[in-house]
Amino acid sequence: MNSDWYILRTRLGSWFSRLMAMTAKELIQFGRDTLLLFAIVYLFVFDTYMAGNVTMQLNKAVVTVHDADHSAASRELIYRFRQPYFKLGGEVLDNHAGQRLLDQGRALVVLDIPPDFAHDIKKGTSVDVQVQVDASNTVLGFLASSYTAQIIGQYGFDQALTSLGIDERALENVPMVRNEYRVWYNPNQKDAWFMPISELLVVITIMGIMLPAAAAVREKERGTIEQLLVSPLTPIQILLSKVIAMTLVILLGTAMSLFFVLHGVFAVPMKGSLILFFAVTTIYSFTTAGLGLYIATLSRNLAQAALLAILVLMPMIFLSGAWTPPEAMPMGLRQAMYISPLYYFIEMGYAILLKGAGLNILWDSLLGLALLGGLIFGFGVWRFRRQFK
Repeated sequence: MNSDWYILRTRLGSWFSRLMAMTAKELIQFGRDTLLLFAIVYLFVFDTYMAGNVTMQLNKAVVTVHDADHSAASRELIYRFRQPYFKLGGEVLDNHAGQRLLDQGRALVVLDIPPDFAHDIKKGTSVDVQVQVDASNTVLGFLASSYTAQIIGQYGFDQALTSLGIDERALENVPMVRNEYRVWYNPNQKDAWFMPISELLVVITIMGIMLPAAAAVREKERGTIEQLLVSPLTPIQILLSKVIAMTLVILLGTAMSLFFVLHGVFAVPMKGSLILFFAVTTIYSFTTAGLGLYIATLSRNLAQAALLAILVLMPMIFLSGAWTPPEAMPMGLRQAMYISPLYYFIEMGYAILLKGAGLNILWDSLLGLALLGGLIFGFGVWRFRRQFK
């Protein structure tokens, strides 16, 4: 009995020592690849940094004015279109000149104030103010029209109170419904907290597919796959060493991005457990590695692997909610999101980093990722082992 246990322990020790030796070999080989090292640094550091500087908020949108009244009332309305949301871009002589500026992209909003604007307000009659918005960029156009409606609506409300002789003190005694809301997890609604996290999770996806695929395809390109076939290594040891090495590289790149870019530059809070986040990232890396191994079995060189990776990446990203909110998708695509591993990863990534959620909340997403990841990784391993037969 003792001899059998000794033999088993010896075999397991030999198996793991070969696996660790192959993993070290993969890391050394990766460190000698200047192009991949540059890709890791660029994507995990510079790409996430650039994503944090991208904002979809309205910032200094150019407002051109056609003021046909030139009164104190019209100047007060124009003055309310000020920074940070708007910036006055001058005055035009007629509405056609404002239309040309919209066509040329030199203005986002054209405000057209009619003649007798102040006179009609003093009389207490309604006044129509025309606002033209360039909605070629739908997000900025929607924000500009919303903010413009709020500004003009508040201006009309203030003028009505003035005409009725009601001041702010008297208004406090008037029954009124007030809308008070609270913004959780990102109280200042900073895009610099949202965009870098989204970009980081997408970068992990790209590297999780490409690095194992590149490591396996390089063996074919350099002709070393035949040397591995005649070695005492098993197919499982060959593929696991590549997956473990590339997962360690991804975790290192993720740590650089989290601590130096997201938290260091953009002050993104890390409210949850980083151990849980890195554990989820490890599971997700093994999931995407299965896709990378499958791509490697179909590719003869790195260029083919990159093209096939794009065919896999695009549906994953579009079905993840990273670029398009799930609520804006048709029902069929919304149901198809559950087959995208990135969907579960994004749900857990934001919940851990920004909300401080734990396993008691994320267990269903983690279970979904683990089940889907097991199927994908198992399929990739099965395809990879077949090429050795």
